[in-house]
Amino acid sequence: MTARSFWLEGAPAPRPALRERMRADVVVVGAGFTGLWTALALTRGPGAPRVVVCEAETVGYGASGRNGGFVDASLTHGLANGVRHFPDEIDELERLGRENFAGFATDITQLGIDSAFEPTGMLDVAVEGWQAAELDELAALHDRFGEPTKLLDAEAARARVNSPRFLAGLYRSESGGVVNPAALARGLADAVERAGVELYERSPVTRLACDGRDVVVATTEGEVRADRAILATNAYSAGLLPRTRRHFVPIYDYVLVTEPLSHAQQARIGWSAREGVADSGNQFHYFRLTADDRILWGGYDAVYYPRGGVGPRYDDRPATYATLERHFRATFPQLGDLAFTHRWGGAIATTTRFMPVFGEALDGRLLYALGYTGLGVATTRFAGQVLADRVLAPHSPLLRLRYVTSRPFPFPPEPLRTAGITLVRRALARADRREGRRGALLGVLDRLGIGFDS
Repeated sequence: MTARSFWLEGAPAPRPALRERMRADVVVVGAGFTGLWTALALTRGPGAPRVVVCEAETVGYGASGRNGGFVDASLTHGLANGVRHFPDEIDELERLGRENFAGFATDITQLGIDSAFEPTGMLDVAVEGWQAAELDELAALHDRFGEPTKLLDAEAARARVNSPRFLAGLYRSESGGVVNPAALARGLADAVERAGVELYERSPVTRLACDGRDVVVATTEGEVRADRAILATNAYSAGLLPRTRRHFVPIYDYVLVTEPLSHAQQARIGWSAREGVADSGNQFHYFRLTADDRILWGGYDAVYYPRGGVGPRYDDRPATYATLERHFRATFPQLGDLAFTHRWGGAIATTTRFMPVFGEALDGRLLYALGYTGLGVATTRFAGQVLADRVLAPHSPLLRLRYVTSRPFPFPPEPLRTAGITLVRRALARADRREGRRGALLGVLDRLGIGFDS
């Protein structure tokens, strides 16, 4: 079994590294979704600034090339979470989310990005009775906002995707789809280069600083001076900008991918609509079909390493793979002969409200957005527009949204951070075992608007 992202296989040769000193209007640090969507938005604005992108590894190396490839239209990590945190703005945020999702689909088509995007909708399933009751409540909430959903009983849920564990389902036909995320990142990289952006790979940034009116971004072999800089490094941000540490924690998520399904195996599970699926536990699984009919199966065992550790040494975790495989076999016993071919892990960044945080440093010359909590494939496009507006359109109405201007409740410093996250993870697991009853600790965090998700 390959311990490498299925999506990142067959990557093209890296672009040249930055090996000179140069001047730009805007320098973007990071060639994942946030950096690439921002660069693209900057090229579409008035004046077409000179934009340079520096990537420490290769395009899509981080979460952009390791995630499950779910494209969710929500900007708020789900409607319920958005209502909880931004009741005064949720109508506008829902409208913006729908517009952003439509723009995402249009961009893929118009830019000629071959990313296997399928606007299939999303299916939430219940594997416990208490989860079915929560799906009823969620359906009512979506109905209140005029968003089409379909509640499914056990028979109807299993008709869509056949598992003996599924007790109910909620199909959200216009809420998203699936994509090959690494192919999307590579396609965006090609698009920004065609638009005139200079993109350098294998160019890790070693210093961010101000020098007079310039922002200086130094790499191991070169340097860019610019009027503004964009930090688009998500879970890897704290090393370059320590102040971001208060906003997010890096959480490791792990994934398995099967061999391609045979026609007989496909017949055993149905899944003809190919929608992305997630169960409704606190520790939840997500799963989908790839373009060549493999099953990607991930989630559940979100791991925080002490002191916020990130790096290749955490990318492989056999104990979690064993847990994921056991749960997969229980969900699809009719696929008992199906083998796994790929496994991998990677860091996402989560905030206490599960939504991105926007900020600045270096007297406003350095801007950043991070913390998508696993639902950044589409939201990063919106974040890129916000960051571009900060540079080119300071009177943009997006910049007045409380969603953009407010900050989530900060995480405590170590060692309280590790201790707190450990306690919360245990409480979430206990709630799943106790029919969803969240207990005293989670109740207090809910009232404070603080959360933790896998």
